[in-house]
Amino acid sequence: MPTTDPFHEDPDTAPVPRDEGRAFLVGGGIASLAAAAFLIRDGDMRGSDITIIDEGALLGGSLDGGGSAENGYSLRGGRMLESKYLCTFDLFGSIPTLEGDKTVTEDIFDWNAVMKTSSHSRLFSGGRRHVAPEFGLTGHHIHGLERLAITPEAILDRSTIADQFDAGFFKTNFWLMWCTTFAFQPWHSAVEFKRYLLRFAHMVGGFNRLEGIMRTRLNQYDSLVRPLHAWLVARGVRFRMNTVVTDLRLADDEGMTVVRGIRIAEGTKISEIRVDTNDYVLLTLGSMTEGSSLGSMDAAPDLLGATAGGGWALWEKLADERPQFGRPAVFTGDVDRSKWVSFTTTLHDATLLALIRDATGNVPGEGGLITFPESAWLASIVIPYQPHFLDQPDDVAVFWGYGLTVDTPGDFVRKPMADCTGREIMIEILGHLGIAAEAEAILASATCIPCMMPFITSQFMPRRHGDRPDVIPADTANLAVIGQYCELPDDCVFTVEYSVRSAQTAVYALLGLRRSPPPVYKGAFDPRVLFEAFVALHDLAPAGTHGR
Repeated sequence: MPTTDPFHEDPDTAPVPRDEGRAFLVGGGIASLAAAAFLIRDGDMRGSDITIIDEGALLGGSLDGGGSAENGYSLRGGRMLESKYLCTFDLFGSIPTLEGDKTVTEDIFDWNAVMKTSSHSRLFSGGRRHVAPEFGLTGHHIHGLERLAITPEAILDRSTIADQFDAGFFKTNFWLMWCTTFAFQPWHSAVEFKRYLLRFAHMVGGFNRLEGIMRTRLNQYDSLVRPLHAWLVARGVRFRMNTVVTDLRLADDEGMTVVRGIRIAEGTKISEIRVDTNDYVLLTLGSMTEGSSLGSMDAAPDLLGATAGGGWALWEKLADERPQFGRPAVFTGDVDRSKWVSFTTTLHDATLLALIRDATGNVPGEGGLITFPESAWLASIVIPYQPHFLDQPDDVAVFWGYGLTVDTPGDFVRKPMADCTGREIMIEILGHLGIAAEAEAILASATCIPCMMPFITSQFMPRRHGDRPDVIPADTANLAVIGQYCELPDDCVFTVEYSVRSAQTAVYALLGLRRSPPPVYKGAFDPRVLFEAFVALHDLAPAGTHGR
C-alpha cells in the first residue's frame, strides 16, 4: 500500500557504510548528465555512487528528439554550437561517439570542417533570397550597441532591450537576424542582450551568413545525449526516471543550510531519499521546455502552465522565504512574453527539399536558419543535413522551424500560429516560400508536428542580480544549482555551454577541487574581433558580399 509518510526512507538509495559520499542529481537534462561526467572524470567519484533523478521517461531535457518515420519525428529545438564553447568541448573531448572511433568533440569539429555553415539565403522575402543582408544600422544605433556593451549590469537592472533603443532599431536587418537567431524579443532583458553582444562579438563579422555556427552531425539528442548517457551507464551511474522531486528537506547546521533529504513522488508513492553528511545534491531549477505540448497535422498544441511539471514548483517551494534561492516568479510570470511555437516536419517525398534548395541556394545542412521577414509570425526554418535522426530512412527527410510572434494571424492562414495545426503551419510556410501551388501534393506526404513551449524564452525575461541563485547558493553546504536559471558571470543562457559550465562549476566547488572551468572567451577584448565587428556593423564589407 502506498505510503504518505514524507519521511519514509526510500530503500533503493538508503545509505550504507562507506568512506565516500554520494551525489544525487535532480533533473535529467544536459546539466545533470554533464555534472555526472565531471564527478567521475575530475572528481574520481564512482559511477555507482551517482543517481540522476528525472520526472520524465526520457533523458536529455531540452535536447530531446524522437518519433518515427511513420508517425513523424519531433524535436522542440536545436541549440547552436560554436568553437568557443570551451566547457562543452572539454566535456565531450572525453566522451566517445556511439561508433567509438573518435570523441564527440572530434566528430563535431571534423563534421563542421566539411559541412561549414555559410547561408546563401539568410532572409527570404518577396520570392527571392537575400544572401548576406546589410545590417542597416544608423550611427545612433551603433552608438547604442557600444553604450550598452560598456554599461554595468547593475545599472541596467530589470530594463528591457526596448528601453535601450528607439523603434527604428527594431526594424533593421541586424535586429531581424539577431532576434531570430537567438530568439530575443524587444521586451526581453537588456542584461542578457548585452551578454550576447559581448559573448558573440567574434561572430558579428560573418553574422549575416551565420558563419561560425556549428552543428552536430545528427540532432543533438542522438549526437550528444546518447553518447554521454552510454558513457555514464558503462560506469554504473544510476537513473531513476518517472520520479518527481517535490521538495528538499533542509536543516540548519551551524548557520549553514544543509540538505538532509530529497522528497520524491513515483506515481502515488511518496518517499524520501536520505542525504548523508558527506553526500551532494545538484539541482536543476526551472525548465525552459516544461509544459511543452505537441499538436498534430490536424490539431493545434495546447498552452499549458508552470504546474505541468515539477521543475518550477520545486523552485518556488525552495525560494519561499529563502532569498538565496532567487525569485522564480520573475521568469514564469508572463507566459505570453516567453512562449513560442516550433514545428518538425517529416517528408516522404523529396520535392519540397528540392524546391527549397533551388529557391535558396542552400544544400541541406549548409545554410542554417532561413527567416521570412514578411511573416506575421516572424517564422524561420532550418533544413539540416539528412539524415537528422539515427534511424531515419534514406527516403525520408526532416526539417524544423519556429515562429516568434505566435499570437498574430498569419499571412496565408488567417489564424495565430498558436492556434494552428501542423497542416496550417505548413500552408503558411509554403506560402512564404512561394510554392503554394505545390502545397496539396507536398502535404499529402508530410507530417508536421507543432510544439507549444510556454517558457522557452523565460530565461530572457528582465531580471536583476539575485533573481537567479548562485551555483552554490549563499550559506549552503552540500547543494549546488545547475542549468539555465543559475547565475554565471559573463556567460549567456539558452546555450548548451551555459548548462555544461554550470555543471563543471558546481562539481569543482562542491568537491573542493583545485581547478576551474575554462574561462569564458572574451573576443570583445581582441582588437581583430573589434575591427571585424566594426566593419560589419557599419556595412563596410567588400563589394559583392552583401545581399542580392
